[in-house]
Amino acid sequence: MEIVPQLILNSIIAGSIYALIALGFNFVYGATKFFNLAHGVMAAIGGYAVFYFAKTLGLNLYFAVILGVALAGIVGYGLDKFIYLPLRKRKASNMVLLVASLGAMTALQAVIAILFTSRFKTISQNIGTQKLFEVLGGVITQTQLIIILVTALILAGLVFLLYKTLFGKAVRAISDDEEVAQIVGINTNKIIGYVFFIGSALAGLAGILVGFDTGIEPTMGLGLLLKGVIASVIGGVGNIYGGVLGAFLLGFVENFGIWKISGEWKDAIAFTLLIVFLIFRPRGIMNK
Repeated sequence: MEIVPQLILNSIIAGSIYALIALGFNFVYGATKFFNLAHGVMAAIGGYAVFYFAKTLGLNLYFAVILGVALAGIVGYGLDKFIYLPLRKRKASNMVLLVASLGAMTALQAVIAILFTSRFKTISQNIGTQKLFEVLGGVITQTQLIIILVTALILAGLVFLLYKTLFGKAVRAISDDEEVAQIVGINTNKIIGYVFFIGSALAGLAGILVGFDTGIEPTMGLGLLLKGVIASVIGGVGNIYGGVLGAFLLGFVENFGIWKISGEWKDAIAFTLLIVFLIFRPRGIMNK
């Protein structure tokens, strides 16, 4: 097995996961203009929901995945309805919203740890026995191939939603100027609630896919959030295409960066890339 083709495949797989997180994060940020730190924990909620529905209750796996994605979206919608929306009505600053999202993330992680313990768990029944595919000299598992395909479909669906539907036009109007959107009759709070549902559902889907590929733990959302935020920043915060571009750039830089050194340096490489962009191109690759 050649190392370079395998590194390329690993980069694409990592970039796909980061892209799902970045897509949801940018979708929410574009409408609200604040960093929702609770976005990452939605990935853990999605993963643990599938674990509970499929492994504990014995429900059909595909049905459990749908329930997991929906539950993550509902929790995200609930956070907006009961925490962020009241704060926005009181004209709270973005810093207040940021702190509120940090509190929500911490609380939700604690609830997951209480309900399921902090032990590492697996969703897939066939880890280690998955079907393998050889692509250009590299090896990829069936789950990893599904991750890449799902990310491509989600990107296409989100682009269609934003640019070909009335809902997408409303979201883009709110992203441009929320006050003007209200003046022309758009129910901004209702639209933002839907945005939170969709963005959180995407994060939940990312957590489920990670769970099938490697496994789940209560704090998994924090690591995914950090990579998603880094991808969003280097690609362009609030820009859907920029978030995806930044995610794959991050995936390639991480995996090729540890080619000759220990894999423990992967996070350091990611944050070094972030710092470089913050210094030399703070707006990211693609401006909003």
